[in-house]
Amino acid sequence: MKTILATARKEWNNYFSSPQALIFIGVFLVASLFVFFWVETFFARGLAEMRPLFRWMPLLLVFLVAALTMRQWSEEQRSGALEILLTLPVPTWHLVLGKFLAVMGLVALALALTLPLTVGVSLLGNLDWGPVVGGYLAALLLAAAYTAIGLFVSSRTDNQIVALILTAIIGGAFYLIGSPLLTGFVGTSAAEFLRLLGTGSRFESIERGVIDLRDLVYYAALAGLFLTLNAWSLDRKRWSFSTQTATYRRTANLTSALVALNLIVVNVWMAPLQGLRADLTAQREFSLSQTTLRLLSELQEPLLLRAYISERTHPLLAPLAPRVRDLLREYQIAGRGKVTAQVVDPATDPEVEAEASRVYGIQPTPLQVAGRYEASIINTYFDILVRYGDQNTTLSFRDLIEIEQRRDGTIDVRLRNLEYDLTRAIKRVTSGFRTVEAVFASLQSPARLDIIVTRKTLPEALKDVPDTIEKVAKELQQKSSGKFEYRVIDPDQPNAPLTRKTLVEQFGLRPILADPFGTQSFYLNMLLQVNDKTQAVYPEGDFTESSVRTAIEAALKRNVGGFLNVIGLWTPAPEMDMFSNRPINNWNVLREQLGREYTVRSVDLSSGQVPPDVSTLLLINPSNFDDKARYAVDQFLMRGGSVIIAGGNYAVQFGFGGMNLTPLSNGIGDLLAHYGITIEQKLVMDPRNTLFPVEVSRNVGGAVIRDFLLISYPFFVNVLPDSMDRQSPIVAQLPEAIMSFASPVTVDAQKNANRKVSVLLRSSPEAWLTTNTNTQPNFNQYPELGFPVEGERASYPLAVAVQGVFESFYKGKPSPFDQPAPTPTPSPEATPQPTPTPQIRTAATLEQSPDTARLIVIGSADFLNDALLNILAGFVGERYLSNLQFIQNAVDWSVEDLALLEIRSRGTVSRALRPLSENDRRLFEFANYAVVIVALVAIGVIWRLRQQAEPVMQLVPATASRSKAGSAA
Repeated sequence: MKTILATARKEWNNYFSSPQALIFIGVFLVASLFVFFWVETFFARGLAEMRPLFRWMPLLLVFLVAALTMRQWSEEQRSGALEILLTLPVPTWHLVLGKFLAVMGLVALALALTLPLTVGVSLLGNLDWGPVVGGYLAALLLAAAYTAIGLFVSSRTDNQIVALILTAIIGGAFYLIGSPLLTGFVGTSAAEFLRLLGTGSRFESIERGVIDLRDLVYYAALAGLFLTLNAWSLDRKRWSFSTQTATYRRTANLTSALVALNLIVVNVWMAPLQGLRADLTAQREFSLSQTTLRLLSELQEPLLLRAYISERTHPLLAPLAPRVRDLLREYQIAGRGKVTAQVVDPATDPEVEAEASRVYGIQPTPLQVAGRYEASIINTYFDILVRYGDQNTTLSFRDLIEIEQRRDGTIDVRLRNLEYDLTRAIKRVTSGFRTVEAVFASLQSPARLDIIVTRKTLPEALKDVPDTIEKVAKELQQKSSGKFEYRVIDPDQPNAPLTRKTLVEQFGLRPILADPFGTQSFYLNMLLQVNDKTQAVYPEGDFTESSVRTAIEAALKRNVGGFLNVIGLWTPAPEMDMFSNRPINNWNVLREQLGREYTVRSVDLSSGQVPPDVSTLLLINPSNFDDKARYAVDQFLMRGGSVIIAGGNYAVQFGFGGMNLTPLSNGIGDLLAHYGITIEQKLVMDPRNTLFPVEVSRNVGGAVIRDFLLISYPFFVNVLPDSMDRQSPIVAQLPEAIMSFASPVTVDAQKNANRKVSVLLRSSPEAWLTTNTNTQPNFNQYPELGFPVEGERASYPLAVAVQGVFESFYKGKPSPFDQPAPTPTPSPEATPQPTPTPQIRTAATLEQSPDTARLIVIGSADFLNDALLNILAGFVGERYLSNLQFIQNAVDWSVEDLALLEIRSRGTVSRALRPLSENDRRLFEFANYAVVIVALVAIGVIWRLRQQAEPVMQLVPATASRSKAGSAA
């Protein structure tokens, strides 16, 4: 070991005896910073991450290591010092390891000088240190492989320039082997093999924050292989090719060959192993979550996961195929025999292709491949089938990937969130497969249905209804295996378990008037108790066997969970474009997003009732509501349902002058005010906002010129994590939200004193309120923001969530059904019409909700508008998806189905940079360049002073020794 360290120290002294090492390291660092700030446009990306630096590290390290290793053995050969070294009583591999450590020390020094940049980035945003640690580890391992290659090449020539060029060529070749430049010309299997050989593809695996033992073994084997060749090459120079040394030469050759072969065999043997890895990311983004593992452990039937991936595919899709295969393999392992994972190429098997097309509707996707001399079309498969029992669903090419446009014009294609997509699909098929028998099997304790009926006062038209309900209940009881029971209760009977007083006080259930004069009233209700939760059950329409059975089963499924919940969606009529006659304002993107996990159904509230199988009612810009529609919303909440209201007091409209805001009327403001929540008739404007293109007029020589400028638009409030309630699962992992034309949402503390209230989103403390609906900025009058700052600046709530017991808006009031309809005045010429038979009400007004009722109020609906989302997508990229994630999380919370929220939130922690002015950005960049220069100068000065002090330190012991010897004489 002393010999190895002495050799390394000698090489370090040689490096720093001249400016050579500092120049090489300085060029490397300046190139790294230039790539980070200018090529990868760090500030334009707006993310606190170091991947822009590490992405270029394989190429930068090739030239740095080639420059550092080119003189190691070449200079020794040119000066004749190699003969002296080889004749010393020192093993050759000691010399090789000494030089290897010297070069690695310099590389480590160069990488360490990039740490100030990393620390600075962490101060600008929430940096995930897992990928950072992985990136530095990958850089050291890659440098070790390049160093071994450089030392071997240097030992084969006495020309430093030749050694530099050959090292760069060989290192670059190893990098290019696994790059898309070569893998795009071969099939998937061959491309995967090439990626196993390439240093760049292995580097990407570690750089993302996943330490895989296979990658560590690969770099160790590559470095060990070339270090062995280096030692063999040097030892070979000492040989005399006589018969006396033949045995030694054969032994040395055989030993070197066996060592190299073993390194290769170990690397090949470990290639199929997948579970030996560590996920360093903050949220373990590349490991199966507990939600997925729990879902797989609950499978009752075999699950098939089959990936249809073409052997010949697009070069940008080819690197994704191994990741799909690896993750499917992890699902199979976690399934413990219940999951079958397959990867097939339909193009090579006509039967498989025919089945994919005929049974599952899977078709190839045509993709254009642009070569150097021509462009062609490839029909490729990149789909996943999920089949469970008789249920199946498919994930297409567009469902699995996301595309990001880089600043240099190239595109980055990556998997969106594969585990989330797969687990969501598995949950969907397993939910659709479960029968009512499975519902009862999932119950921890028997469910009970109370049929509340007063037969004596029941109207004649409803005399047969109790028998119908009892018949359906008896059939369900027979299927339940003891998990379902029912009882018929007449509250007018003595010793009844539930009296009229109990029904009113405990459940808010009042009787229905049997006649217009109020002399008699009756009960005809169903109360379902599941797991200590009681809710009223109302069939849709008449009391038929089908409607009663549907209502009871839907209530059971809502309480048991694990089934596809139904989301009732109400949206206003879309605004039509006057030229194309196509809708402008629409919510199809929202409908598609929710439809991936839930059954989304448009609801008509004019009947005064929400369908019984609806789990959550989502209202978008509610307006022009009549009393029956408000009654439907109120009674749905009283039943313990969840209501999400996304609606301000204004609606955006598009015209010739740009965007216009129109006030809404006949909404549900009175209803919300009764619950203690108010959406104010104002708009929130915030200096912390997002960019938006706005039409601006300017006068040029009397002519009005209209331009579109990309400005910071105060109406588009950018809500960051510091303005969210991070204790709420709805926004706990939400990176941001862009609330457009939002109104403040205030909560009456007195009315909500006994409820759980969470302010989900807030504006920044610098926001203000305005009643001006002019959306066009005026920079001539207001040069800073384009709009006047009015009133007090403060942080205003934009979205709230409330859970608890609500009191009905119609408590003590007549319902819309109790009010007589207006009788039209007949004209003299009109034919007399028969008097319609009055409709008998079969549902009483609930005056109080259970404590499971949930209400979310958002002060904006336009943040989900298709038109605005499409515009935002063009200027803020995929950041607009946070709006969809927010509403998706809100729906998950409302149906108490948080299983997928955990997976969806992984990797979505905000990495956005905090806002910086242009001067601050330039100062940050200049400071990093200055730190590098100062550090290099300091290292050079310190090393020079150390070298000058070494002769003095050696002289002192020598003088003391001579003095001691003279005294002894």
